[in-house]
This record gives sequence, C-alpha cells and structure tokens, in this order.
Amino acid sequence: MAVTITVRDADGHDRAHTRGVPALVAVAPLASRRPCHQDGCRPRDRSRAAAPRDSRIVARRDRSARHHGRVSAPRRTVILCAVVAAVLVVLGVVVARRFADDGPLTRPDQAQPGTVLLVPGYGGSQAALSQLARRLGTAGRTAQVITLPDGGTGDLRVQADSLEQAVRRELTAGAPSVDLIGYSAGGVVARLWVDRYDGATVARRIVTLGSPLHGTRIAGMGAALVPRSCPEACRQLAPGSDLLDDIDDSDLPEGLPWLSIWTNDDETVQPPDSARLDGAVNVALQEICPRARVSHSALPTDPLVTALVLRSVGPDPLLRPTECPA
Repeated sequence: MAVTITVRDADGHDRAHTRGVPALVAVAPLASRRPCHQDGCRPRDRSRAAAPRDSRIVARRDRSARHHGRVSAPRRTVILCAVVAAVLVVLGVVVARRFADDGPLTRPDQAQPGTVLLVPGYGGSQAALSQLARRLGTAGRTAQVITLPDGGTGDLRVQADSLEQAVRRELTAGAPSVDLIGYSAGGVVARLWVDRYDGATVARRIVTLGSPLHGTRIAGMGAALVPRSCPEACRQLAPGSDLLDDIDDSDLPEGLPWLSIWTNDDETVQPPDSARLDGAVNVALQEICPRARVSHSALPTDPLVTALVLRSVGPDPLLRPTECPA
C-alpha cells in the first residue's frame, strides 16, 4: 500500500513524498482521532480492553449481585406503607388504652339485657345460686352459675380468668352483654375481672351480695393462726392482703352500674360493710327493710334480696332502692 505525504520545506514550497507501508496498517481519519489537551495526550488505558473475557464476565456478575441486593423503588414503597400501618396500629392501641384508663370507650346498651352469670363464693358451692338462677329464668332471663376452678378455694385471680372465659363464650354465642351476680367471694372475683379484662366494656350491670371487698376477719384469723388450713383464696381475703390492697388502689370504672347489697346480720363477713364499694350503689338490707333478719348464707335465696336483684338487672336504670320490696 502506497501513501503520499506532503511536507512544506524551509522555503515554503510543498513537496510530495510517496512511501510504501504495510497493507495491514490502517490510517485513521484525522477527525476520528481523540483531541489532545494542553497538558498533552494521556496514553490510552488498554488494561480493560486486554482483560480476559472471563474477567469481564465476573465483573458483570459482581455488578449484578450488587444490584440484586438493592430494593427496587416499588418494593421500598410497599415496605414503607407496611411500616407506617404497623406504627398506626400500635399508636391506636396505646391511645385506646389511655382512654380506657379514664373510662372505657364503649358501654353496653342498658336497654338490652344479656346473659346473667352468677359467680359462687368461697368453696364454689352452686346450690344457693342455682335457686336464684331459676328465679331469674322464670323472669325471662338467661342465667347460669359458673364453675370455679380449684373448688373455689384457689387463687382468686385464676377464678377471674375463668369468669372471663365464661363471659367470652356468652358473647361469642350472641349475647349483647352480660350481667354479673357475685355472691360472697364471687363479688371479689367480679371486681378483679373488671380490672383485669376491662370488664366495664361488656358488663351491663354487676350485683354483689355480701362480698368481702375489703376482707373479712375470719380469713385474717385463719391466715394468721392456721395458715395450712387457709388456702390461697382464704389468705387473699384477709384484710390488708396484697390482692385486696390492689383492689382498693384501683377506682371502679366511671359509669359502670354496680349494686352492692349486704346484711347487718352477716356472721361470716365481718365487718358486714366490708361489702361497701366506692362508686357503687351501696345498700345494707336493713336500711330499707329494718325488720329483715338475713344471714350471710341466706342472701342468695332470701325473697327480699331476690326482689332487689331482679329489679337491679331489669331494663330500667339501676337506682338506689328506697323502699323494701313487697
């Protein structure tokens, strides 16, 4: 291959020179050459061009792996939305609990009575309450006596858990709410249940009969003198027990209709007005029925007490009774 080169000499005349070059040498057009800058042309780095093909494949794989570890924009949006939703749910629970501390957000409809659950006293006997349950049934109410664990002498908190199970069964079966009647220690169980399970949101009304909400002397004596013969529930019913102190430190939820009835003739719960509960309608039977003579064990079956109970769980608002039932 021949190439003609024109060179200008010192006199300003152009002279042409023709020289032969190997055919395999390619002369690139001047326009395609990279321009040189003032600091001179830097030699082209041919290391990548000369790299083996396997090396280039590995490099591409590395870049692909790094890209694969990244989260795409649409996925980042989905993850962010999920996180925000979770945070909102947590905040909702916190706010709901905060409001629940001041008073439950919802209350059962007082005009729609639900199932009546009767909670036995210490020892768990259902005999006396079963008679009251039948009387409620005759009045058109669905009523049942719950069975307490450990024969009614074990931990009262466990008994409250058992009450919660019974409540949930009734609500699941379609009951709009529940009314509770707690006899003796059963009233303490009902009080524990309200605190432990926010019971004011599902309990329409609560009635307690001769309940030692502040303890009874006989339990205190048993815990002190014969502790081995005083089971856990007995010790918890001793005045000043940790369990009763916790109840005293907790206010009854505002707006929960609660009627506490006791008899001044009570020989088991001493003093009898240990049944008094702040925030409830408190009634000593002899205040409205001065001639009444009713023992502790007779409270669930006494006709006067039964009449007060039927009235208190009826459709009318729960008010303090002012007259002795006829």
